[in-house]
Amino acid sequence: MKHLVCLMALIGLGCLQMRAAEDQEVTLRLIETSDVHGCYFPYDFIGRRPVKGSLAQVSSFVNEQRKVHGDNLILMDNGDILQGQPIAYYYNFMDTVSVHVCADILNFMRYDVGNMGNHDVEAGPSVYNRWVKQCDFPVLGANIIEKATGRPYLKPYEVIERDGVKVVVLGMITPAVPSWLPEQLWPGLHFEDMETCAAKWVRTIRETEHPDVLVGLFHAGPEGNRLDNVVENASADVAQKVPGFDVVFMGHDHARHCRKIVNVAGDSVLIVDPANRAGFVSDVTIRVSKKDGKVLRKSVEGTLTNVRDYPADEAFVRKFQPQYQSTIDFVSRKIGRINQTISTKDAYFGPSAFIDLIHQLQLDISGADISFCAPLSFNAEIREGDIYMSDMFNLYKYENMLYVMQLSGQEIKDFLEMSYAIWTNQMKSADDHILLLNEEDKGFGRFKNPSFNFDSAAGIIYTVDVTKPQGEKIRIESMADGTPFSLQKIYKVAVNSYRGNGGGDLLTKGAGIPKSELSKRIVFSTDKDLRYYLMKRIEEVKTLDPKPLNQWRFVPEEWTRPAIERDYQLLFTNNHKDIYKMKTSSK
Repeated sequence: MKHLVCLMALIGLGCLQMRAAEDQEVTLRLIETSDVHGCYFPYDFIGRRPVKGSLAQVSSFVNEQRKVHGDNLILMDNGDILQGQPIAYYYNFMDTVSVHVCADILNFMRYDVGNMGNHDVEAGPSVYNRWVKQCDFPVLGANIIEKATGRPYLKPYEVIERDGVKVVVLGMITPAVPSWLPEQLWPGLHFEDMETCAAKWVRTIRETEHPDVLVGLFHAGPEGNRLDNVVENASADVAQKVPGFDVVFMGHDHARHCRKIVNVAGDSVLIVDPANRAGFVSDVTIRVSKKDGKVLRKSVEGTLTNVRDYPADEAFVRKFQPQYQSTIDFVSRKIGRINQTISTKDAYFGPSAFIDLIHQLQLDISGADISFCAPLSFNAEIREGDIYMSDMFNLYKYENMLYVMQLSGQEIKDFLEMSYAIWTNQMKSADDHILLLNEEDKGFGRFKNPSFNFDSAAGIIYTVDVTKPQGEKIRIESMADGTPFSLQKIYKVAVNSYRGNGGGDLLTKGAGIPKSELSKRIVFSTDKDLRYYLMKRIEEVKTLDPKPLNQWRFVPEEWTRPAIERDYQLLFTNNHKDIYKMKTSSK
């Protein structure tokens, strides 16, 4: 009898073990970086100072987690990694022979999958094609379509299997790329609507791959902002309207998100975004229980993990020391001198030496009649003394080209009407703000709208009446040389390629030019980025002595002068942050 009891116990134990084997829980750790913008090292090559937030620190965190999860850790990047810091620029355009440092780093960190961002496209096909080819993992882009074939230009999705769990990652980019970038940077391509694309590929993935976990890797924010009849940010919309996703990793909007939403099928979907500059990572844990090849249970939990206090990975730093040093040598090259310190702080309140320097250089380079330009960085500065290559990234932040466009006098006026309408408050009393501000920072500092769309003009003399509504603010008195300005005449206008392609809507909604017509107005384009030509111009003149051109002003001055002083203190003097309350006038 004892033997029988023991035998039954052994049989029972074996059954339990078999059941446990069949019903095993697998834990997956998914980590996402996004919008790294060249922050590979904990060092700012522009300001030439240490910073917190870098792939070197992400590498330390990932190494720590791999000790726990091994190959069940899946590492992903969500685009906008090839632009922002001089090290990216150097390996994009200067050293094109070596393996691109970004590909080398991502391979070293053993990324499993990547995705294309709009600023990666901005680098141009010679750069992103080289980078994609050198990555040891697929870079996705399901909605980047070749016009000639109708097929995705990049791999649409990647299948990753870990411990019997099949994970499928679908990658997409914001379809608004043509609103910002000229077609020569994406020749022969089309950017499909995200929701349409996702619905098609989820159906294909379900039918052919039968995934246990479906992941969206979308270089777009959660929702909003329609540009040229496409939705710029649609990640949450896709997660909600296209059933099947377990988690959607987001990017592009430089804002941290981590929350669950309910899709149209009644299932929860985690949407998560680590913002930018590798200070945080999206950190998602997925637990899957399967039996007989079928998922019994699945849980998805996520957080945003701060990696800024992690030390830089020593092995990372050692391996990439040569690339680091090459970049140091690049940004340390002296290209000229400047006789006074200039800052974008002044640009919000009237003519500034900083912006007018760019205006003057754009006019000199292009031979245009008029120049449009905005402060591309909220608070950039170039100090008196020697100008180094690093300063050029303060002077001009993005890899835009320089266009000359044909615009009528009326279109120029309407362009400026919109620019100053999104820039300035319509003052109803002397106590009002001159700037259009929010009570708190909602993504653009205290500005209600992004300052990189606050275009002023050079080449014309004009006033901006801040008591008037849009359409009545701008009074153009003459050309800068005193000759008459005509609303009917066609002028040559220097703009950057972002603006010339419709970015910021100043040419479309402001000047009223159809998007399809913009390319027809371009009569000249540089073949290299504007920063390159600005650098060459500074090397030619050797010494800069920038002064405000004083070709425009805010009126009425009895209101605007004290308002300027108040708003300057509010934005740039900490001791005055809480002195003045918002007084937004109602129309």
